Amino acid sequence: MRVVRGPRSRNADVVAAAILGAAVGAGLVYLLTERTGEGRGGRAVGRMMRLLRRNVAEYAGTARAAIDDAVESELKDLRRSIRRQRKRFGV
Repeated sequence: MRVVRGPRSRNADVVAAAILGAAVGAGLVYLLTERTGEGRGGRAVGRMMRLLRRNVAEYAGTARAAIDDAVESELKDLRRSIRRQRKRFGV
């Protein structure tokens, strides 16, 4: 079963993705500027960076799938609209 989503919901998804991206970027900048990479802190930063990379990669994959779905839906609607217009004009 496919859930029908309107343009407002899609826009909200884009805004949420942008906010999340900004938060991840700010967190990375904080980690890289606050930690010098020496001693125990360096190992902790390494672990955090690996975890962060894995989380960002997972998020990017999910976002890519959502974007692909939205584009596919928009193309389907556009094709349907073009067919209706052709029928209306007798082409």
